[in-house]
Amino acid sequence: MSEHGGNIIEVAQQYGLPAKELIDFSANINPLGAPERVNALIKNNLSCIEKYPDVEYRHLHQAIAKAHQCNCTSVMAGNGATELIYAVARYLKPKRALLLIPGFAEYRRALQQVGAEIIDYPLTEDTGFQPDLHLLDTLSNIRPDCVFIATPNNPTGLMPDRQFMQVLVEYCEAQGISLIIDEAFIDFLPNNRGVIPQFIAAQHLYVLRSLTKFFAIPGLRLGYLISGNTAGITEMKKQREPWSINAFAALIGEILLDDHTYIAATHQWLRSQQHYLWTHLSAFPELTVWPPSANFLFFRCNKPDIDLWHSLLKHRLLIRHCQNYAGLDKRYYRIAVRSERENQRLIAAMQQVFAHG
Repeated sequence: MSEHGGNIIEVAQQYGLPAKELIDFSANINPLGAPERVNALIKNNLSCIEKYPDVEYRHLHQAIAKAHQCNCTSVMAGNGATELIYAVARYLKPKRALLLIPGFAEYRRALQQVGAEIIDYPLTEDTGFQPDLHLLDTLSNIRPDCVFIATPNNPTGLMPDRQFMQVLVEYCEAQGISLIIDEAFIDFLPNNRGVIPQFIAAQHLYVLRSLTKFFAIPGLRLGYLISGNTAGITEMKKQREPWSINAFAALIGEILLDDHTYIAATHQWLRSQQHYLWTHLSAFPELTVWPPSANFLFFRCNKPDIDLWHSLLKHRLLIRHCQNYAGLDKRYYRIAVRSERENQRLIAAMQQVFAHG
């Protein structure tokens, strides 16, 4: 079974179910679908498939740089943020790296590929699955070459304290520790611009962003990396394979970040449906639910005799079990916030599961 959400076809084949009947709560993709401008842009530029995209992706990098008010030399676009995780690991070649767990699986895989010693820093239920200043003590003791952290975290959906993040960035910059901050879901937080505006010139900070989730284009794959280490960005561009971003993704990336109508509509949908799911899930005595910050919720099922993943699959609902995340077990799950109708169907199915459990 895949380590990621969104594996509808794999699940359907394994359990003999029609894939088109499954509602996917396992992948954290905006249910509004891609912006209308995306469909029109593809339709009006079908001739793009007849020629290579610009190998330097100049217009795409210019659009991203404009959105973040930085120089193009600080920007590297990629085939999703995942490509860039591996690019950073290959460039840094750390001997020792620290990973906060639970966390996104690709950090570990990328570090393993470059032979790094990986030290796990557990985020536990006792601390609300949140990092605090004790992390700095650990960094001081073990002296890693790099640290990966996601804000908000995946799978917990929790956003570290803003002041803590400022202290962490400043500490790593002063100590020469490469800090990779994954902001793949931060666009779902309307009042949080992340660390880029404040620390754009930092030499040891690498910020990952994804356009896949917020703009609902997982089939196109598009993300980007921003760092004040412009020499590092240049070297990563040299090291990677040419044309890793297809022509449609590159073209669409030029217009997404200024689609303010779509961005506002997404924030309006999320305010309503995030609150709906949080309220109804929290009402189940069988669940412990952590307050969400992004477009997904993390919870624990307190009834060991109920296999919630299989039980909901019988209702044609696919959720994300979290037992393959380091530091978690089969009691933990993650669900995406979807449309009002789909969210209501999920809650109704859960009511039936717990009533008969």
